[in-house]
Amino acid sequence: MRDVVYRGHVDFDAYAHTAVEIINAPVTTPADLILFLGTEGWLVSRVSERDLTVFRRTRRRLRGVFEHGAGGRADAAVAELNALLEAFPVRPRIAGPADGAPGLAPGTWRMHVTGRGSSASSECLAGAIWGLAVWLCEHGSSRCGVCADERCGNVYLDTSSNCCRRFCSERCATRSHVAAHRARKRAAELATVR
Repeated sequence: MRDVVYRGHVDFDAYAHTAVEIINAPVTTPADLILFLGTEGWLVSRVSERDLTVFRRTRRRLRGVFEHGAGGRADAAVAELNALLEAFPVRPRIAGPADGAPGLAPGTWRMHVTGRGSSASSECLAGAIWGLAVWLCEHGSSRCGVCADERCGNVYLDTSSNCCRRFCSERCATRSHVAAHRARKRAAELATVR
């Protein structure tokens, strides 16, 4: 999971990218969830079986936001995000070393997006949903994409200058282009044999 805490400002893009990481992460067990939250040790200590259930269910709903966005259904993407914002309300609070926030020097602070005592999944998901909502408002739902490589299915946030991205990574783009090239080559060879 991306580190989303920055001194002086809240990086909404980092929170939005956390939503992408949540959807794309192979989290199927509590141990997987602990590995995913690994950089946030204070969250890891609170992970329960219920967190995994909530995480996986919400991940499917977040994927729906990307599928709606990629499919040109902005109203449906917004409706799903609004429902998620209601389910995981943001309740910002400031925490410091005395609050059990490890690694903070005396007199330094960090923002948390949920209330004191929230579950590990709620803390992680609320920030991701909040960041994705800000991203959608700033960039539009068409910038939420699903990888065009049929074997992949990962989601991404399109940061290209002309909104032309189709793949989640260079690896998927290359793999897809090579497969298409080979298919065209085979078709051409078959056409010359006839």
